[in-house]
Order: sequence, then C-alpha cells, then structure tokens
Amino acid sequence: MITLHHLENSRSQRILWLLEELELPYEIRLYKRDRQSGLAPPELIDVHTLGKSPVIIDGNHTLAESGAIIEYLAETYGDGRLAPPAGSHERLQYRYWLHYAEGSLMPYLLLALVLRRIESAPMPFFVRPVARGIAGKVRASFVGPNLDRHLAFVEQALADSPWFAGAEITGADIQMSFPLEAAAVRADRPDAYPKIRDFLERIHRRPAYRRALEKGGPFRLPG
Repeated sequence: MITLHHLENSRSQRILWLLEELELPYEIRLYKRDRQSGLAPPELIDVHTLGKSPVIIDGNHTLAESGAIIEYLAETYGDGRLAPPAGSHERLQYRYWLHYAEGSLMPYLLLALVLRRIESAPMPFFVRPVARGIAGKVRASFVGPNLDRHLAFVEQALADSPWFAGAEITGADIQMSFPLEAAAVRADRPDAYPKIRDFLERIHRRPAYRRALEKGGPFRLPG
C-alpha cells in the first residue's frame, strides 16, 4: 500500500488529491508544522533527507518532489487516466506544465511571501524603515511585475483550453493547483485573472478534491 507523508498546508495536499482522483488505496502519515516557525517537524528527516513533504513510499520506492510523484503515480497506476497519450501534443503540454509550476511560477510566489513577511515582521524601530523600504521596492519593481506577467500567461493558457493539457483534467492541473492556490492569496491583483479563479473553483468542486480535504485536514496557505 502507498504511504503518503503529508505535511499540513503544503504541496502534499495535491498528492492527496491525486490519490483520491486515482481511487488508490493509501495511508496518510500526517505532520503538523511548528507553530512558531511554520517549518516542517524534524520527524520528516527520518523519511527523506531533506525533511520536506510530499514524500510517498510505495513498496521499496521512496519518492519526493510533487512532479516526480505525479508522473510516477499516473504512469504506474493511472491506466490511461490523468496523463495524455504518449507522443501527443497534449503530452508535451502536460510535461511542460508539470515543470513550469515549480520551476518558473512558484519562485515568484515564494519571494512574494518572504517580502511580505519582512514588511510586517517586528524589528527595531531604527531598522524598520530601511528593511521595509527595500522589501517594498523589490516587490514593486521585480516580484510584482514578473508575477503579473506569469499569471497573465497562465490566464491565456486557460482561455485557450479548460485544462492545462487539453480538454480533460490531467496531473498537470493537479501540479498547477498549488501555485495557483498560492497566487490567490499572494498576488497583488488576484481578481484580474478570472480564468484562474474559475479553474480554482472547478477543482474545489471535484469530489476527489473534497475527499482529500476531509482526509488531510484544512488547507490554508499564508498570504
């Protein structure tokens, strides 16, 4: 049986959703974040050297990284579900979005989170104006414009097709769900992207997504 090492409010939520979409038998090992630091607990290091989530164990295989896990589960257990046929244009799109989610989009969303925390963090009064001024300038001149450009790109992709790799939902949509959930709370103008909002509303209505929330607990990303 597959074991998912699931950290609350993390990327592992989408793997839980994937397991529900594929209707696979699995068990969850749930980990709570440190209430002060927000970091994963040290127990995850016993599962994988980097101490991160998601991690799955399937027989003799221990696998980390959401994209790799999605590809493995779809290819091993999908039986044609959640991955377009090999050699098709949709398969190329599927592979592209699997990599784009973490390789291109997520870094700007992580920077947006870090800079907002700097702007709101308690600090000595004589340092506060300098630190917040630098963070604000970086966000306004670099992170914000780049994030807007990427979200406009994603918006156009969803205007051309209901899902990221064609007419049917695939693992690419599951992979893209996490950065778009993050964008909904971290982008400066989330309402400027109605197709992204529609995508999130559609995945939230899926029975498998709801079951994942029931089994894994609430899913709320920090802004």
